[in-house]
Amino acid sequence: MANPASIPWVESTLELIGDTPFERLWRGFMTARVMIALGLLLLVATLSVLAGSSLGINDWLVGLCGAYLAATLAVRMLAHPQPPGSAFDPQWVSTIGVDLVAFSTLQFLQAGNINYGPLFALPVLMAAVLGSRLLALGTAAGVTLLLLAEAWVMALQAPQDLANRFLQAGLTGLGYFAVAVLVNQLAARLAREEAAARQSRQAARLQAQVNELVIENLGDGVLVVDADGRVRTANPTARMQLGDAAGVRDQPLVLTGHAPWKPLAELARKTFVAEVAQRAEVAIDDGVGSPRRVHVRTRLTAAQDDPAHSLCVMFLQDLRELEARLRTEKLAAMGRMSAAVAHEIRNPLAAIVQANALLEEDLVDPAQRQLSEMVRQNARRLAQIVDEILNISRVQHEGPAATMLKLALDESVGVACTEWAAQVGAGNQLELSLDCGGAAVPFEVDHLRRVLINLLDNALRYATAQPASIRVLTERLGREATLRVWSDGPPLEAAVRQHLFEPFFSSESRSSGLGLYICRELCDRHGAQIGYRRAIGSGAAPRQGNEFFVVFRPDGAALAGSSSFDTIAA
Repeated sequence: MANPASIPWVESTLELIGDTPFERLWRGFMTARVMIALGLLLLVATLSVLAGSSLGINDWLVGLCGAYLAATLAVRMLAHPQPPGSAFDPQWVSTIGVDLVAFSTLQFLQAGNINYGPLFALPVLMAAVLGSRLLALGTAAGVTLLLLAEAWVMALQAPQDLANRFLQAGLTGLGYFAVAVLVNQLAARLAREEAAARQSRQAARLQAQVNELVIENLGDGVLVVDADGRVRTANPTARMQLGDAAGVRDQPLVLTGHAPWKPLAELARKTFVAEVAQRAEVAIDDGVGSPRRVHVRTRLTAAQDDPAHSLCVMFLQDLRELEARLRTEKLAAMGRMSAAVAHEIRNPLAAIVQANALLEEDLVDPAQRQLSEMVRQNARRLAQIVDEILNISRVQHEGPAATMLKLALDESVGVACTEWAAQVGAGNQLELSLDCGGAAVPFEVDHLRRVLINLLDNALRYATAQPASIRVLTERLGREATLRVWSDGPPLEAAVRQHLFEPFFSSESRSSGLGLYICRELCDRHGAQIGYRRAIGSGAAPRQGNEFFVVFRPDGAALAGSSSFDTIAA
């Protein structure tokens, strides 16, 4: 049978744990040596006092027992255990060697007419359990030789008992050999099994950590619920889907203790009762924003001993995110068709523009020339829109040309806001605060107008009808110019904020979800940054609201991707 010391992972595994069973066993043996030494000292001292001279006990035997007690105490207090299965070399003299010397001296002298032979079992067991097989056999051989020598000495005094004494010493030595081999094999086997168990526990802990990391980073919510509705485990995605109450409550969460979670608790109950996986779509209404629609799948863990100890694992998918992914896939499919559609649209547009130009040469009537001009302007605008949509679908983030003209931010924002307010009839709600000091920013006029109108339309959709419920501000901080569009609407949900600038993502079913995405694409193309935050609006009556801001590229700065803005689009 292999020695534990010959198995590399045994020693390395044992070293990982400070207080191992081997160390406790070593301390047990050392404590046993102290107790035996103390018992021998009390026994010899008592016999010396009562009948020392008649039993052949003198002071130096008492001193021997005292020295043995001191040696065992020193080893117990100062020494440290060697690795299991080692040769025990550094501590051989201070443990097994001292024991053999003390016990053999007492046995040879027959102090008090007492047989001290059984005490030799201690060093044999200690060598077999704590040391190597070679040390165990060597100790057993040493004890056997000592017993044979003691029998020979005694035979000199009484020759008639020669055969009996040698037979008794040989049988005792043979027993010690058997004990040494068997105990060493059992100790080696237990050491291997202990190391294997520790390795298995370490692997299980590592696997548990991996499982926790996987669950924590899953895109879907994961809840582990017991039969009483208590949540044993919930990853961050699930807590976000459960709402704000999941963030402030102490563990464990209880699905039956919060009204918006009752549908989840009922689904878990059905899973436990029917012992069948369930699927359902539930709405979680935590009172903040619109209800959160979630697709829920349940699974029941198998309990080997008691079905009451089963757990229900619930997988939560936000339907809004699922629909957003489907819309993104549709966008990718549409992008593959964009090249063919571009040629099909551009060619008729070019023909219309050319035919209109030829027709305009022969027109004299001012009304007809006005109609021709309308055709030309709308054809040009249609061609520009086609180019922008194609650039977005192809995800082209090309920056503007180095010779792009700069526009006056305050003037351009003022004109666009005035026209928008007159068109939608929101003059009473809109308040302008243009304080950019005549700064010029590298941005195309039509693109800035489109970004601004998109942000104003969003603000109007959620703002109240109070005066100054929508505010447009420009300001300059150092070299950076900023445009801010604020409205006093309710706060956006966390799930909406996370996907604000993604294509086809919208909190309303009738919205295309392209507005903020196009704004981000246009800002990136001009080296600007767009973002969202919850902010207090300035004015006579400050109040909380939603604010979208655009930070423009400073003069001479690099384009998007290399600027050092603090806030980036969500």
